[in-house]
Amino acid sequence: MVASARALTPDIINELRNKFYENEKNVLAQNVCTKIDPLEACMSRKYIEEAQHVFNHKVELEGKPITNQKNSGRCWIFATLNVMRIPFMQQHNLEEFEFSQGYLFFWDKLERCNYFLHNMVKAARSGESVNGRLVSWLLHDPTCDGGQWDMIVNLINRHGLVPKKLFPESFSCESTMRMNSLLKSKLREFGKALRDMIASGASDADLESQIIEQMTVIYRIIGICLGIPSEKFTWEYYDKTKNYNCIGPITPVEFYEKYVKPSFNVDDKVCLVTDPRPTNPYGKLYTVDYLGNVVGGRSTIYNNQPVELLMNLCAESIKQNEPVWFGCEVGKRFAMKQGIQDLEAHDFKLVFGTDVQIGLTKADRLLYGDSMMTHAMAFTAVSTDANGKIKKFRVENSWGDERGEKGYHVLSADWFSEFVFEVVVDKKYVPDDVMAVFQQEPTVLPAWDPMGTLAQ
Repeated sequence: MVASARALTPDIINELRNKFYENEKNVLAQNVCTKIDPLEACMSRKYIEEAQHVFNHKVELEGKPITNQKNSGRCWIFATLNVMRIPFMQQHNLEEFEFSQGYLFFWDKLERCNYFLHNMVKAARSGESVNGRLVSWLLHDPTCDGGQWDMIVNLINRHGLVPKKLFPESFSCESTMRMNSLLKSKLREFGKALRDMIASGASDADLESQIIEQMTVIYRIIGICLGIPSEKFTWEYYDKTKNYNCIGPITPVEFYEKYVKPSFNVDDKVCLVTDPRPTNPYGKLYTVDYLGNVVGGRSTIYNNQPVELLMNLCAESIKQNEPVWFGCEVGKRFAMKQGIQDLEAHDFKLVFGTDVQIGLTKADRLLYGDSMMTHAMAFTAVSTDANGKIKKFRVENSWGDERGEKGYHVLSADWFSEFVFEVVVDKKYVPDDVMAVFQQEPTVLPAWDPMGTLAQ
């Protein structure tokens, strides 16, 4: 502690108390905020009156029903499948449809546990200490629910898709805490066993054999909690005209390749990010060390571009009738009940006498730990003014239909600039010079870099 540091003496505390009560507005604000949610107290009535869920460019069909990830961190899976089902529903003339989120969740849990165990071997082989920053980071949360776009591509290409009715939700899909707690304990136990083997001079073959034994236990826990997907399925359904249809028996990979891929090919989509930190220039490619979910799968790659480009590509995609997956920090300047994401939705200065959440620049919020991507959703509409300037987006969330306009939000362009970090669009909309960035050798960011945060 610096020599000039001052303790909070009784005199200083009295001075703070007197300054508080000198302003009667503080007392009024205190009376309100001690009885209701402070964010609700800060809601701007005037803004709510002006916010409208109406847009002049909208995809022709939106998915039904509104999905609900419940008490899980699977937003990245839900957002992907919400985007994918729209062209699939159009292609197959469906009134309502959901792909199974639980199916991909099963495979992600299994693959990610295997990925973690191999990361523990990799770190130990590299001489990383168990109490060093890297291994501590890996052990902190060995199998969280969250993910990134490249991770979902790994799962779909390797394991395919199934309709939700054929692999429905389980208790541990909708409330993941208990299962995750079991898995984390076993993974840490198994991680220690692998490090002990390496310290004793075990060969790579011995380690792989041990991981297979460990994965037998992991598979048992996951299978008991989530159920185990069938190798093949038969899907019977009625279309909008009440005609009977039947697909199968078919494997999930064959289902994706034959019936989904023609309308939505995950390999045709590219993920662009916007990281304004001076250390990470635009027009460069980045990756995060030890970040992934599938051994042998594609790496998580970030093509860093200005936020204006991301916004324009989202608008262009929607105008061409294609929804957009995006990742953002969802908790800031967000009126959840009303479904409004706008910098003006709350008047913090009126209530607290100071503004909050945007006092730092976007770059500084990343540097000082006040901002990162936390959630993934889908854009389905956009509004522009008479000059073509983007004003707002319509957002399909995965929190059920009780928030916003039956599950949909309105998100302003200003909010996009501050809190959106990545978008996924078809590569046909992306300029050639931006696509060329994907050919670069990526700069590797450390495992704990905020751009490696997973959407949940």
